[in-house]
Amino acid sequence: MAKISTGEITTHVQRLPAAHRPADGGEPAVVVFVHGLLTDSLASYYFTLGPDFAAAGYDVIMYDLRGHGRSDRPPTGYRLESFVADLVGLLDALDERRRVHVVGNSFGGTVAAALAAWHPERVATVTMIESEPPVEEWTRHMADGLADAKNQLAREEVISWISSRHGAHTARLSRGAGRILRTTTLAEDVPAGRVIGDDLDALGCPVLAIFGDESGLSAQVPSLEAKLASCRTVVLTEQGHSVLVERTEETRNLILEWVGEHTLAEAVR
Repeated sequence: MAKISTGEITTHVQRLPAAHRPADGGEPAVVVFVHGLLTDSLASYYFTLGPDFAAAGYDVIMYDLRGHGRSDRPPTGYRLESFVADLVGLLDALDERRRVHVVGNSFGGTVAAALAAWHPERVATVTMIESEPPVEEWTRHMADGLADAKNQLAREEVISWISSRHGAHTARLSRGAGRILRTTTLAEDVPAGRVIGDDLDALGCPVLAIFGDESGLSAQVPSLEAKLASCRTVVLTEQGHSVLVERTEETRNLILEWVGEHTLAEAVR
């Protein structure tokens, strides 16, 4: 693990090299994993998908978003464009010139989509796990959700309820999330950031979108399929928002197949 200057902040990054090179002797493809907001960090990939992708022959990059994990936590600067700039800065600092496959969970998928829209030359494919593209409707969802979280997680009785229902570990993560919301402008900045058009024309790369059928986010499926030129959607049955941690094996297999198909397609161009 290392901390690298990515412009405004220092970012904590973990790289896992490919366990083997492609049969043609070329460079392995690169997969970048982007985690979600508040209770998340690169650890969610380190203990789920990251090692399996390295074992499958991909160079893996995992990192902590600004304000999370071991990355810097500035008091301000949490608009979506800042998260994207951090990722571009990280790729530049690592001298990574290959087009990357970006996998994002929840808010991480929104970062991935924004990177693909604003820096298409850097991205081969996007995978969004229980995510929304950064359109106007997304900003309204985030404004409501973050304002509610900021209010609720400041109340000790709420933390106690979380502990009794979900255990001490989840309560500790929730307390940490409340601390982020109280000490930064994240709740106000994220909904105020830059967006893309509702037609999704800016998102030109292939997109894999994975949802749980019990999550409200799965309602996006018809719109994504209609608007995106190259899109595959998968809805997992009897599953809520926590797809990554509760359906890890299925998620891993879906993304390995997806990235493999598009890595092969790039190789034969």
